[in-house]
Amino acid sequence: MRIENIVGTGSLGVEIDVPALADDIPAPEVTYNPDNYHGLYLRLEKGGPLITLYRTGSYNITGADSLEELNEVKDGFLRLVAEVGILERPTDDSFSVRNMVCTADLGFQVDLNQLAIGLGLEQVEYEPEQFPGLVYRPAESECVILVFGSGRAVITGARDEETAVSALDFTKSQIESAIGPSD
Repeated sequence: MRIENIVGTGSLGVEIDVPALADDIPAPEVTYNPDNYHGLYLRLEKGGPLITLYRTGSYNITGADSLEELNEVKDGFLRLVAEVGILERPTDDSFSVRNMVCTADLGFQVDLNQLAIGLGLEQVEYEPEQFPGLVYRPAESECVILVFGSGRAVITGARDEETAVSALDFTKSQIESAIGPSD
């Protein structure tokens, strides 16, 4: 299993003058266009994870591919806003992971028509004319798993790697129960 994206959210605990900050913050990439969107976008390095900051002081970080990277970006962002005088100390106790997106190879191809029937239509969305994957929402998990005929899977909704691994293992066992063991 591979982590593709982690989303973290937090709050600075103060209201932000977003237009003024857009002019003052010394980040390599800063975008603020209130005609298009009310949030301030910034990156601490070109092509790095995206930070979106709102007037309320809440912020999101998207695009990290590890918890280490997510925390490094959060810490760098907090230092930056402390440097420009918004925070006294570069800390945020409210910060948390909101979503992890992971990919995995099940190791076998999957007959999605058979799987949709085997898993039960109440936990599955499968409309091959609309989307090539089967959307599986197991009642036993907070995760949503996309399963493709190629045997690839996408796990969303986890807040930690252990939950994603558990959802993947559960999904594999459900597939084997629904359509038989893989070859």
